[in-house]
Amino acid sequence: MTATLTGPAGRMQIARGLIALRERCGLTQAHVAERAGVSKATVSRYETWQDRARIRWATVRAIADACDASSAERDALIALAKSQADGWWVGNGAVPEWMDPLVSFEQEAQYENLYASTVIPGLLQTREYALAVHQAREVRSSNDEIDRMVEARMQRQLVLRRAAPLHLWAVLDEAVLRRTVGDDAVMERQLTHLQEVAENPFVDIQILPFRAGAHAAGAGNFVILGRDDERSPLNSMAVVYIELRRRGLYLDDAEDVSAYKLTFDYLRSQAADTSPSLRLLAEARQELSS
Repeated sequence: MTATLTGPAGRMQIARGLIALRERCGLTQAHVAERAGVSKATVSRYETWQDRARIRWATVRAIADACDASSAERDALIALAKSQADGWWVGNGAVPEWMDPLVSFEQEAQYENLYASTVIPGLLQTREYALAVHQAREVRSSNDEIDRMVEARMQRQLVLRRAAPLHLWAVLDEAVLRRTVGDDAVMERQLTHLQEVAENPFVDIQILPFRAGAHAAGAGNFVILGRDDERSPLNSMAVVYIELRRRGLYLDDAEDVSAYKLTFDYLRSQAADTSPSLRLLAEARQELSS
């Protein structure tokens, strides 16, 4: 186990580590609470990564010791608890609180698989396309507020250019290419950007054409973020993000994650391969330019 994840991603690692220790011992939360000298509510809270209350390393240590953790397991969890810190996006007003976990997971994830059926996803947007999207959605926000939101979206894209880039695999419904956001010129430059980004070895873009008919993602957009670490399973993570109006839904139950991974596999098989997808992009861009 290594202390590498921060923010909600780190909280997930702490929660999963404590759950794994408790279940290995065959203890209930009440038993752990009694052994650790804390309340059952505290044990429950530390096993719930979406709880935003402060993590105290001394409490993590007490719970780990109550679960008969080895010194290495305990020390790794303590180091992780001590390393927790807010990212650049927390409290800046440009990234809503409900998106905090999404941005945090993007910082730590090895891969992001997504399906988009309405607009180009944030990590692939040009600045002017992002501006048009925010202007349409944030009708009561000032120009300065919208500018800060757009800047935050551009900063999120740095995960594609870091030392170990995020591997982004995007399946885009053809409707995303056909819906004009901003104006024809903005849209043409956005499609050109997609063609250019598709040359990145860490980015895969597939188009799900209209002719594919009914498909596996009938419920709409979703994002799967994860990282795999065979040496330290507790350092792995996987979560599904579904954006709703003014809030985000995060699913980390193993069955839910597996179901969405299967859906994404079906979508990839139904979507056009890379070369035909690039041709669809080129056709859509040519129609706008003409």
